[in-house]
Amino acid sequence: MAIDAGIKLLDRGFVRLVDFMGGDLAVVQSARVSYAAESKGEEADRKLINYLLKNDHMTPFEQSVFKFHVSCPIFVMRQWIRHRMASYNEISGRYTEVKDEFYIPTVWRGQDLKNKQGSVAANVPNEELTRLLDSQVRACYETYQKLLKLGAAREMARMILPLNGYTQFYWTINARSLMNFISLRADAHAQWEIQKYAEALASFFEEKMPWTFSAFLGHAWKGVNPILDERKRQLSELTLKA
Repeated sequence: MAIDAGIKLLDRGFVRLVDFMGGDLAVVQSARVSYAAESKGEEADRKLINYLLKNDHMTPFEQSVFKFHVSCPIFVMRQWIRHRMASYNEISGRYTEVKDEFYIPTVWRGQDLKNKQGSVAANVPNEELTRLLDSQVRACYETYQKLLKLGAAREMARMILPLNGYTQFYWTINARSLMNFISLRADAHAQWEIQKYAEALASFFEEKMPWTFSAFLGHAWKGVNPILDERKRQLSELTLKA
C-alpha cells in the first residue's frame, strides 16, 4: 500500500509514510490465532486490543509494520538510531554530493542547569545566535564545494560539514517498537526537535491503527506532551459518550 502524503517539520524536514502492512485487525488475528479465532466485531476487538496493552501483551502488535521516509538533521538522526528494533537505510555522502540543506533555528533555548542533557526556554539573543550559525554553515558548505573542485573524494570532503545538515533515510518498524519510540521521543524530556518528529509519527499511527492508538494513549502513554495529552483527553471523552 503506497502512501504519498507527508508532514513538513522544522525548516526543511519531513516524514512521510511510504508503505504499511497490517492494522488493528492484524493485531486481533495474531492474538486470537492460538485458539483458532479471528474478529468478533468492533466492540470485542477493541476490548481485546485494550486488554493486550493494559496487560503488556505486546507481541501481537509486531504484526503491523510501517515504512517511513524521513528527512531530519544529522543530530536528530544520531538520537533516532538508538532505537535498534527497526530497519534503516540512509542516504550516503560517499555516493552523492551533499545538498545545501541545513537546519537553522530562529528560536534558541538555553542550557538546563538541572538536567545536563536538556534545554529550557531562555532569554537569549536569538537573531545573533541564528546569524552566527548561518554564517558558519555557509562557510563550511563553501569549503566543502572547494574541496570537491580540488579533487577531494566526496567521502573525505564531507568531513567539513556540521551536524545540522539534513540527512534522509527509510525506516521500517513494527507497531510495538513504534509505540516505544513515541513513548520516549514525544515526551517532554526528549529534545524538542525529535519531539516534533515523534508527534508526526503518532499522527500516522492514529490514522492507520486508530483502535491501537487510542489504547496506547489510555494504557501505555506515560509521558508529557501537549498534543498527545490533548488527544488522550478527547478520545477519553468520546469513549465516555459512547
